[in-house]
Amino acid sequence: MPKDPTTHGSHGSMPRLLEIMRRLRDPDSGCPWDIEQDFGTIAPYTIEEAYEVADAIERADWDELRGELGDLLLQVVFHAQIADDRGLFAFDDVANAIADKMVARHPHVFGDESRDKSAEQQTRDWEAIKAAERADKAQTGVLDGVAVGLPALLRALKLQKRAARVGFDWPETTQVLDKIAEESAELVEAAETLPQDKIEEEMGDLLFVMTNLARHLEVDPEAALRRANAKFTRRFARIEDWLAEAGKTPEQSDLAEMDALWNRAKAAERTPD
Repeated sequence: MPKDPTTHGSHGSMPRLLEIMRRLRDPDSGCPWDIEQDFGTIAPYTIEEAYEVADAIERADWDELRGELGDLLLQVVFHAQIADDRGLFAFDDVANAIADKMVARHPHVFGDESRDKSAEQQTRDWEAIKAAERADKAQTGVLDGVAVGLPALLRALKLQKRAARVGFDWPETTQVLDKIAEESAELVEAAETLPQDKIEEEMGDLLFVMTNLARHLEVDPEAALRRANAKFTRRFARIEDWLAEAGKTPEQSDLAEMDALWNRAKAAERTPD
C-alpha cells in the first residue's frame, strides 16, 4: 500500500501543511475539535503563539524558535482554512495580499525610487504610505486602524505614537514625569475613597502615562516589562532554592525572610559567583 504523502512528508512543505489543515477541517472525515473552531475560538491561540515566538527569541533558543514559528504559521493556515470553508478567501489570497503590500511599501527596492535614503527617511516614507492606505479604506481619523484587539500595552504605545505625529504630545520628558506624579496621587485618593471601577480607571490612566514615559525615553515598554518579569522569576527561583537548602518552602517562610533572600539574590546578580 503506497504511503500517504501528506502524513509522510513528501508532499512539499507548504502544500503539505495546507492539505493537513484541509483534512483536519473536512466535515466528513476530519477532527471534531478542528471542525468546531471558528475565528473567535482560534484567535486566543494565535496571540499566545505570537508571544511564545517572542519568548524563544528573548531566550535565544533557536531550536525552539523553529518550532514556535511553525506553531504560529499553523494559526495563519487555520484562519485561512476557516475563511476558505466560508467562501471568504483562501491561503493564496493571504500570501498574495502581504506580498503586494510589501512591494507597494518598498518602492526603493521594487520600484524606481532611490535607495539612497536614511533609515529615518524610510520610516517617514513608510508611515506616509500606510496613511495613504488608511485613507483608501476611509480611515480618516488619526487613530483609525489601531487594532482594538492588540495587547493593551502595545495599543497604548501605538495610539500615543499616532497622536504624537500630529503634535499631540508633551515636548519634554519632565512633563510626562509630572503627569505620572499627578496620576499616582489620583490613584492613591481613589483607592481610599472611590469604588472599584474608579480605582481601575485611575490605574489605567497611570499605566497609560507610564507607557508614554517609556516612549519618550525610547524604551519598548513591552520589552522592558518582559525583562522585569524574567528578573522577578529568576530571583524568586533563587529564593526557593535557598529555602529548599534550609529544608523549607515559601509557604513555611515569611515576608521578612524572603525579602532578605531577595536582597541576597540582587547582590548575587551584581557580583556573580
